[in-house]
Amino acid sequence: MAKQFSCAAYVRLSREDGDKNESDSVGNQKKMIEYYIAHNDNFVLYDYYIDDGFTGTNFKRPSFLKMLEDIEQGKINCVIVKDLSRFGRDYIETGKYLERYFPERGVRFIALSDNIDSKKQAYDMLLPIKNIFNEQYARDISKKVNAAMHTKQVAGDFIGAFAKYGYKKSPENKNQLIIDEYAADVVRRIFDMYISGMGQRRIAAKLNEENILCPSEYKRQNGYNYKNSNKLSSTIYWTYSTIHRIISDEMYIGNMIQGKTHRKMRMGVEKIAQDHWIRVEGTHPAIVDADTWAKAQKMMKMRTRELDLENNISIFAGVLKCGDCGRAMVKKKSSWSKDRHCYYNCGTYNRSGAQFCTPHTIRHDVIEQIVLEDLHRIILNIDNLRELISKIDIQKNRLHNVEFDIERLNAELNTLFRRKKSAYEDYQDGIITKSEYFEYRDTYEEQIAKQQKSLAALERRKNTKTKENIFEYAWVQKLLDMRAVEQLDRSIVLDMINEIKVYSDKRIKIVYNFSDELEAVLCFETE
Repeated sequence: MAKQFSCAAYVRLSREDGDKNESDSVGNQKKMIEYYIAHNDNFVLYDYYIDDGFTGTNFKRPSFLKMLEDIEQGKINCVIVKDLSRFGRDYIETGKYLERYFPERGVRFIALSDNIDSKKQAYDMLLPIKNIFNEQYARDISKKVNAAMHTKQVAGDFIGAFAKYGYKKSPENKNQLIIDEYAADVVRRIFDMYISGMGQRRIAAKLNEENILCPSEYKRQNGYNYKNSNKLSSTIYWTYSTIHRIISDEMYIGNMIQGKTHRKMRMGVEKIAQDHWIRVEGTHPAIVDADTWAKAQKMMKMRTRELDLENNISIFAGVLKCGDCGRAMVKKKSSWSKDRHCYYNCGTYNRSGAQFCTPHTIRHDVIEQIVLEDLHRIILNIDNLRELISKIDIQKNRLHNVEFDIERLNAELNTLFRRKKSAYEDYQDGIITKSEYFEYRDTYEEQIAKQQKSLAALERRKNTKTKENIFEYAWVQKLLDMRAVEQLDRSIVLDMINEIKVYSDKRIKIVYNFSDELEAVLCFETE
């Protein structure tokens, strides 16, 4: 009996890469795939996976990712597309899926217009060339789109996906902004409260107390698929930085400010210097008048003061973080103790209240003592290491042992990968059940992850030997120079520490600037 194929019909149409021909429309792609399935007895359509309006230059598309989930769950063993460009225009990523991902999972791939069928023929040597042409086509379209966008920006047309809080896109012209009266009233209140003397943190707290939705939540409540890349995923409330951005934004006096970033194909987003932003005045209705905005800017400058580094900035500023919400800890002074000691609270709790995070309170002298003791423990280990090296010619023996261990771990990893693959083949052949396969797979993946971590540590230890004497490393010398230090200062913290996390259960996690090298060096002790 011929093998039955449960098929995913994958359809993609991009508004940005020039896919405007009727032959490439969603409807026509579906019809072409439906016709093919209907005229092949062994094919059954499992589901459609449609990404309408998504570029082919990356694979982070919702329906594509859902299709991969269904493949992993064994629901699909065949993927059908109209042509290769519908699948993707990044030839490197496309090749990974067609050469490795699908074959490893026993998934048949069919691109109808390109006459590609992974079951009927070996890998097509021309496929990479076709992929390259697809990517070059995408690059050419990307340049044209960027040029068109720049022309619109210079003309004062709004080209963003989402309007600023307080505005919405005009139903008649998506490049024109009109006022969203509800949100605009909140913006006016923010300016009024600020000008009346209320601080930005207090404004944020006031809006949170009144249960007014912050901009990102307001957009989501109104049905927009909006995500703010500037905020933590757990932040669903007003913050100081949100208020600050609103008060500073010229958009609210009717001026269009665009071109702050530039997206490069496969290269992410590049920030543009402020003097190169595109600024066009009077493009949309103002929410606040120019006098109010100017007064707010003047007040912001008046409140900006030179900080007394000795008295106002904590030595842990920028380093001490809440381990649970990720925000910076805030320095406070106690009002109840005689010595008025300093302590730290979670910034989220301090600004927005207990409904968003807990205090995570820790005294300054306590965290300082913890860090000092940990640094002295590291120094002691390194001093012991100096004594050990002076007695034994350990460098040569360790290097040999590390290389042997790396070779051994690589062999074990290859064995684990083969066993994982064999388990899948046994499942495909009906030798083991799906639940048994998942159990084997999870066990092997756990063992593989553990071995890979050990292998990475060994590689770091091997690379540490590139200097004949580990005490030549600058960070080691800095540590050894700290033997007599009894109190931390700002320079020591910045030199030594990348991050300190304080958790609600009182755990402290210290990440040093030299953590990777330290792990490798201290492994001498266990040899």
